Amino acid sequence: QVQLLESGGGLVQAGGSLRLSCAASGVTFITYPMGWFRQAPGKEREFVAAITRSGGSTSYADSVKGRFTISRDNEKNSVYLQINNLKPEDTAVYYCAAARSYVSSALYSRRDDYAYWGQGTQVTVSS
Repeated sequence: QVQLLESGGGLVQAGGSLRLSCAASGVTFITYPMGWFRQAPGKEREFVAAITRSGGSTSYADSVKGRFTISRDNEKNSVYLQINNLKPEDTAVYYCAAARSYVSSALYSRRDDYAYWGQGTQVTVSS
């Protein structure tokens, strides 16, 4: 059974930083491209960042480029999202997700490309 468990969210002031973690179990982690999404109240879930199976390539939503960094540690079955210079508009529930793919260079930004999802971790940024 595939499980993704996010942690690291919280309440921070604008300009602060957080590091979100996502621990995977029940999967051969290295075979899955991973991604982070977020959902703000009243809005659809949106793509934030993605990383290839090896961690060699990444992609980001334009709104977070330069502030967010996705990384992974395949030995620890974990993916991370470093968030710097937080803004109130970053307030959302953040989800990690795993995509099934046989393509080593695959990076996915669509929700439908992801097969497994965590329960999310809340990030709240105060102004």
